[in-house]
Amino acid sequence: MAQLILLLAMFVVLWAVLIRPQRQRQHKQNALLSSVEPGDEILTVGGLYGIVQEIDEEDDLIVEVAEGIRVRIARRAVGGVVKPDDEDDEAEEHEEVLEEGAEETDGVERVNDSEDFVSDDPAEDPATLERR
Repeated sequence: MAQLILLLAMFVVLWAVLIRPQRQRQHKQNALLSSVEPGDEILTVGGLYGIVQEIDEEDDLIVEVAEGIRVRIARRAVGGVVKPDDEDDEAEEHEEVLEEGAEETDGVERVNDSEDFVSDDPAEDPATLERR
């Protein structure tokens, strides 16, 4: 009897930890896919951004990825709908950082900071290095 209760408890824990959250994620994804309409900016699972132009008779999406370039994608390939407010939030964050005293780099990012590590000490003699 105790073994049966233990087995049942393990099944309940497994369901609560793995199965239920997966079903909730799947339900949210299905709701997202069914809510996509023309005019929405989407991100595909392949990483392409585009604007839905129309939905064809086979329930596929015609998406414009660049000016004049349209592709047909399956509805299930939509990874998410991009909200236009995200760009405004990023711009505001950038402005806040600049107000706090950060220097603007005109879009150029420093890749090599080796100048910060160069010392003014004279180079050591190779013979001195060998004795160590």
